[in-house]
Amino acid sequence: MRAMVLSECASIEEKPLKLTEIEKHEIQRPNEVLMKIEACGVCHSQLHGIEGDWKDIGIPPTLPTVPGHELVGKVVQIGKSVTKFKVGDRAGITPLLEACKECQYCKEGKEYLCESSTITGESFKGGYTEYITVIEDFATKVPENMKPEYAAPLFCAGITAYKAVKAAEPSVHKKIGVFGIGGVGHMAIQFARVENCDVVAFSRTQNHLNVAKRLGAVDAMTFSEDQKRFLTKLKESHGMLDAAIVFAPADIVTDTAIKSVKKGGLIVIATVGKNPEFMAFEEKTIRGTLIGSTKDMEQVIKICDEKNLEVISQKFPLESANEVLKKLKDSEIEARAVLIP
Repeated sequence: MRAMVLSECASIEEKPLKLTEIEKHEIQRPNEVLMKIEACGVCHSQLHGIEGDWKDIGIPPTLPTVPGHELVGKVVQIGKSVTKFKVGDRAGITPLLEACKECQYCKEGKEYLCESSTITGESFKGGYTEYITVIEDFATKVPENMKPEYAAPLFCAGITAYKAVKAAEPSVHKKIGVFGIGGVGHMAIQFARVENCDVVAFSRTQNHLNVAKRLGAVDAMTFSEDQKRFLTKLKESHGMLDAAIVFAPADIVTDTAIKSVKKGGLIVIATVGKNPEFMAFEEKTIRGTLIGSTKDMEQVIKICDEKNLEVISQKFPLESANEVLKKLKDSEIEARAVLIP
């Protein structure tokens, strides 16, 4: 099968992903399904892994690898003990490809924290290819009416946004700031609006601010690294935030988000960076978040289907993965790019 393979981390300008013929995955265990991939979202965290930005936290853990960790496809074969799916069903896979199901986290329903988990896109089992196998318990059914390019981004951007909004403890008219309006941020605005929160969106780029307003943010403000000026403008326009969610992978953004929240408020960090500094006496809570459980994923699909939430995506052929990631790096993707094998 065709795959975009990463053999060595390098800047995306060097086009490190190479179109390669690799061995097609086959069912090895009775509880596995084989999926023909219809679409795979292109995540900003994948760009960091490809360029080697996150080597210090062990990403990618091995090379060569096939990236891609949010994908949707059709089930084309099932193992003899599979009961959840039948051939022809549409299904999706999150970054959590597999967990042990026996540790403390798995038993608590937090299998995404499992320390012996297998991550999609960090081995040859990634989405930038044509087929993938997965244990039935770690795949989620997708309604037939959901187009693949709509559904695929839900399996990382969608669930990350959903979980981050839940972590922000949403309530009616709670003032939540969303810092970073891209593939994840544009979904977070909508999940927060489902909870009747008042969302203030922040981004450096005007097209992302336009998207935020269209999706229901009460305001969309240009982020500035001139922190004093930015905070003054925010306080004049909206006062202090009740909570903030950070998706932009920049330490200055995290620091500013913390300072934007009122005393006793809550900051949810959904990105990688240095440990933030904050004044303990202000009684603020800083909370990390990471995708979500299989049950969370089912809720994401249910909400998006029932509420008809918008997924902004642009389709590209699999072979153009390097070019698409370069567009993502240059903020030329409105929200989510999707590769079609």
